[in-house]
Amino acid sequence: MTLNPANAAPTYEILKFEDLDGWADDDHAAALAVFQETCADIKDPEWATLCALATSQPSARTFFELFFRPVLINGDEDALFTGYFEPELRGSRTRGGPYQYPLHRKPPEVRNGSTWSSRRAIEEQGLLEGRGLELVWIDDPVEKFFLQVQGSGRVKLAEGGAMRVGYGGKNGHEYKSIGKELIRRGIYEPHQVSAQVIRNWVKRNPIDGAELLRHNPSYVFFREVSEVPSHKGPLGAMNRSITPMRSIAVDPKYNLLGGPIWIEKAGADPLNRLMIAQDTGSAIKGAQRADIYYGTGDQAGRDAGRIRDKGRLVALMPIQTAYTLAPGG
Repeated sequence: MTLNPANAAPTYEILKFEDLDGWADDDHAAALAVFQETCADIKDPEWATLCALATSQPSARTFFELFFRPVLINGDEDALFTGYFEPELRGSRTRGGPYQYPLHRKPPEVRNGSTWSSRRAIEEQGLLEGRGLELVWIDDPVEKFFLQVQGSGRVKLAEGGAMRVGYGGKNGHEYKSIGKELIRRGIYEPHQVSAQVIRNWVKRNPIDGAELLRHNPSYVFFREVSEVPSHKGPLGAMNRSITPMRSIAVDPKYNLLGGPIWIEKAGADPLNRLMIAQDTGSAIKGAQRADIYYGTGDQAGRDAGRIRDKGRLVALMPIQTAYTLAPGG
């Protein structure tokens, strides 16, 4: 299969629920509960009606089958699933000892949608130093980098307790994969690259590793997220907590934030499940692209880091919307 050109109009094909592999075996009630977390935030009268109906249906599966139709968007695209998680780092509110690597608040001159200095310029020229922008100090520069890729996380504080941090903005540069750069340099083959492999290589090669991290010009700023209870997941793009193994990040150009998405992920650990599109990511581009949220901590990170699988995504759309986009269906 070949990717659609970036400027090509999306294609839509209406499927039947029996075309979804594993649909009957899923826990539809679990998916409905996550759907209700963000449904009210979808600003569309048709969805508002569905949200109201969602609370009164005795059967979650019947609710989805009655009011939605499965729609395959850009079915000739190569699908790609990856995983992400909420890291747990070690840090301190004050600089000292091993805690030498700050997470920064966004500088006031950085405007949303504009391009500011690159990661290399920020680090080599010290553009954020001495400005009181430090939110918390971390003990590991590699973990700081991966936190910037993830966009949110928890920091166990040396003083006791923990701080949850969330995305606070970025410098406007496009994300560049350091995994792909290691492959380009011939250091690893594509099947060998994972987040843990990258971590280990950078830590074994601190000078070359620091240079490798600067290959990604994107630099993410953070804010303290104090309004989210500890038992809840981090905030996604809809400013609501996301749920492990039920929330995915998608490209909102193609898939509606808050909408249900059926995924069929291949690979060593296949996953066929109804997910809710509640997040986005700078590397998540295309109709057949999704990042699966695996949860918080090291194990979730190991699980997420192994995922790079094919399959397909099928959006569940309100009936009227589905037949408007694919009138021949």
